[in-house]
Amino acid sequence: MATALPIFQPTPIFKDRTDYRQVLIKEMEAGKIPLSLGRDCPVKCEFCYELDHSYRETLDPPKTSDDDWKFILNYIGKKPTDPTQFWCLGGNEFMEWTDLFLHPKAMEWVEDFLRETDKSIQFFTVGFVHVPKIHQLVAQYPGRINFELSVITLSDYRQRLMPHAPSVKHLMKVLDGPAVSSANFYAFDKDTMSKDAATISKVNQQCVLWMGTLTPVRGLKEETAALMRQGRTFLPEEASHVYDLALPNLQTIHTEAYTTAFLSRRRIVSLFDSLELEKKDTVVMAGSVHKILTMYRKHRARFLYVPNALLSGDSDCTVLLTFDDIARRLTKEKVIHVPKCIMQSGRGPYTDITGVTLEQFTKKTGVRVKVLHKIDTRFANQQLYRNGSLQNYVEQYLKNPLRGAYEAMPRPV
Repeated sequence: MATALPIFQPTPIFKDRTDYRQVLIKEMEAGKIPLSLGRDCPVKCEFCYELDHSYRETLDPPKTSDDDWKFILNYIGKKPTDPTQFWCLGGNEFMEWTDLFLHPKAMEWVEDFLRETDKSIQFFTVGFVHVPKIHQLVAQYPGRINFELSVITLSDYRQRLMPHAPSVKHLMKVLDGPAVSSANFYAFDKDTMSKDAATISKVNQQCVLWMGTLTPVRGLKEETAALMRQGRTFLPEEASHVYDLALPNLQTIHTEAYTTAFLSRRRIVSLFDSLELEKKDTVVMAGSVHKILTMYRKHRARFLYVPNALLSGDSDCTVLLTFDDIARRLTKEKVIHVPKCIMQSGRGPYTDITGVTLEQFTKKTGVRVKVLHKIDTRFANQQLYRNGSLQNYVEQYLKNPLRGAYEAMPRPV
């Protein structure tokens, strides 16, 4: 039987919560342009992962003023320019994530940023951008804007999931031009993702089609989570349909952890072998990686499956595991091997996504941790993007004879 869950209390980051510019600085140091609406996001999408972000400490500034913007622009302007870096519009580590194009000056400030610095910018929005201004900016500053449009769905489910989002008619205007770098949308039912792919590609053949399903996490309504799970059952059919359409756009599926793990199985096994662990060694991992190593390296070490209990829902991601999640699974372990990626969050070195440090974990549990430095976020991201094409999903996963046995493997109790 598992031990009682230790209670971890992250050290507070913001000791003076009246000084909101400290959070602006923290976000800028992480490559963000921290505008604020001064309130929670009014779009209130049913699927939003920020509906419950209580697992991490945040400090939300008041609505960004002209003086705040001058401070932000001046601070970022003094930073050396990395030609490969895209500054992200909006804080999302120490602030709540919101659709910042609802700020009345967002478009003006984006133009300021492009004109007064030599840096590049990226942003995510459900479509609250001014047309044709956004197309004009992309044409005027080629290669400096990465615009990821959150379409989500053009189907009848759109009104249910995002009743306050822009209309489909407006989205078509946003897509009809050079502005959008990628459009993300998902499977919910038959003829949802595939129909959306055809519609978007008809308007814009240059943007990346970023597809898959949405993953249920904590804070979502049960009926919304059920719709997301329904989408996963239709994904193989929908993806195959898109594949058969042979659209000219680049097409990706990056949302399915079980697929990414399967397509990366040789690299996962090779990396595991390079760790030179012994059979008695206990290794922490999330569900899909546990499946792969159980298939190919059973009994080569003790694989400690750790569910994403904090994020809950259907989360299956080693990177997003927390020390709290790991503590729930401890029994008599004295030493455990933990991937470095778990403690590479934006909260600080050797710190998980909630702000709990490795030192706090070892002190509270009495368990010694050996960090697996080879399993870092760089490795995880490489596998995600290396195998993230729709073509790989269809040809190397859906048509793979091992798929049935892999999907039939139960998660450990």
